[in-house]
Amino acid sequence: MKLISWNVNGIRACLNKGFEEFFKNIDADIFCIQETKCQADQLELDFDGYMGIWNSAEKKGYSGTAIFTRKKPIDIIFGIGIEEHDKEGRVITVEYDNFFLVNIYTPNSKRELERLDYRMVWEDEIRKYLSKLSKSKPVIMCGDLNVAHEEIDLKNPKTNRRNAGFTDEERNKMTELLEAGFTDTFRKLYPDKEEEYSWWSYMGKAREKNVGWRIDYFIVSKDIEKNILDAKIHQEIFGSDHCPVELDIEI
Repeated sequence: MKLISWNVNGIRACLNKGFEEFFKNIDADIFCIQETKCQADQLELDFDGYMGIWNSAEKKGYSGTAIFTRKKPIDIIFGIGIEEHDKEGRVITVEYDNFFLVNIYTPNSKRELERLDYRMVWEDEIRKYLSKLSKSKPVIMCGDLNVAHEEIDLKNPKTNRRNAGFTDEERNKMTELLEAGFTDTFRKLYPDKEEEYSWWSYMGKAREKNVGWRIDYFIVSKDIEKNILDAKIHQEIFGSDHCPVELDIEI
């Protein structure tokens, strides 16, 4: 099974930058997007053979997630059942016969870390949610998690030490998640691979120089890590400040 995750930084803008061409060429079984920045009724986006599932933020033009899946799910869950966390359209869970897929767009801690305290609460609740799901069947979680976990996951770790996405607090929460029984699929296969990034600032020709961060992930329950076939970062694909990431898995 081939799965794709991509923060499109506005699906309407990304449609003008090659989104549909990549979607059709990659031929994924499940395609997840984050930061859609639109309501479902603002856009007609249909692909033959796929079911589209949208979770939009209450605030227009902000956040939002979507999933395109070839196989109709048994169940669809929007959010995690906590009103405080469910207003921004950041989580969609689809249940299949033998696994859950959870598409997540993690809140950014923002400049001056003004949202870091909220982010810490979010991380704890997401970990509890994923752990609860994993008790009944394996979980595949993907999305823009807005954290570079280790120093190898960004170009300039020393100068970014207290910046959003690379604080000790955020990194420790990722560690806690993995220790709760989950696996970072890319690092499982490529523990020492450097300069593999999924996001670049629009400033200072960062992408041209590959001054980036790896903040987009596929995370799976540890009991299915043996089923991972490959994990890829499609740095050759433009259209957003993020690039798509891929998981190939037998499940």
